[in-house]
Amino acid sequence: MTSTIPASLTRTADRSALQAVFLDMDGTLVDTEGFWWDVEVAVFADLGHELDASWRDIVVGGPMTRSAGYLIEATGADIALPELTTLLNDRFEQRIDHGVPLMPGARRLLTQLAAHEIPMALVSASHRRIIDRVLHSLGPEHFAVTVAGDEVPRTKPHPDPYLLAARSVGAEPARCAVVEDTPTGVAAAEAAGCRVVAVPSLAPIAPADGRVVVGSLEEVDLDFLRSLVTAP
Repeated sequence: MTSTIPASLTRTADRSALQAVFLDMDGTLVDTEGFWWDVEVAVFADLGHELDASWRDIVVGGPMTRSAGYLIEATGADIALPELTTLLNDRFEQRIDHGVPLMPGARRLLTQLAAHEIPMALVSASHRRIIDRVLHSLGPEHFAVTVAGDEVPRTKPHPDPYLLAARSVGAEPARCAVVEDTPTGVAAAEAAGCRVVAVPSLAPIAPADGRVVVGSLEEVDLDFLRSLVTAP
């Protein structure tokens, strides 16, 4: 985990009940979910295996160890999990070497939250080496904290990454809004007790108590996020 500002500087703007906003990375802020699948297809092709397109929804949004392990089992590929995760990360870094495309509305949302001094955390199941590369496109100055999937004992769908983010910025989980694009990420945020905005990428997500589903980040702004969090 990295932190760019001390938690003591965290404050809630304009007396809002909203204390912080946590955002997923792949498929939420940056349009990279398709990149990951392309990389997985290419790596397994090199290993002599063809991936079934139906597996794409199964491996999206979770920790790499889970998705890579599933693909090894599904294909019968003769490769150890650590070696495969290294290959996938290497190939993905090559894929994003010249930057990544941001999702519609992402830049505007980050700029608005920063202008109002709303503490933000980037919370991803991707490994630290990938997050640090993507941050060049997002702007590391926007985030008080970044949490990587290989820095917590249990990553998404467990609540640990979001609980760590809340502790790091000195916020109550129930007063934090989370923006996620996959069922795995939504499950993690809800298990942590956060309010959730789901922006589905590949797999559908249904509305539920404490969860709002929108079509894109262009529908999300500070007023919208504040409306999700009520005072205790």
